[in-house]
Amino acid sequence: MIVAKGNNLQGTDTVIVRVFDLIKSKEWYKNILGLKISIEDFKYKLVIFDTGSPTTLTLWETDRNISIDRETTTYIIFNVHDALATRNELQGKGVLVDRLIESDFVKYFFFYDPDGNILEVCQVL
Repeated sequence: MIVAKGNNLQGTDTVIVRVFDLIKSKEWYKNILGLKISIEDFKYKLVIFDTGSPTTLTLWETDRNISIDRETTTYIIFNVHDALATRNELQGKGVLVDRLIESDFVKYFFFYDPDGNILEVCQVL
């Protein structure tokens, strides 16, 4: 086992979301979510988006079936100021969204990209 001395980790660089059709997904993330493209690399079939934070979002095309299971899949959580307004906006754009869930500390909901990837929006109260 190799043990790193000190803290060599310097934050999260990117989150990878596997997609079946890179062009279709790129347009969805750009037009529906309003993310800005940082890098497009069609040789490696990936697009990197600026999320407005130090962590980018990378769409990476695969030719394999994408299997989603909410109980075991890793997913992205986007922070927002108003979860209800964001849910209504996404729903108005035809995005599949789940119900708004509220607790004493957060409001959140799940929604889905064209490949069925799970995404979440969260408002910390």
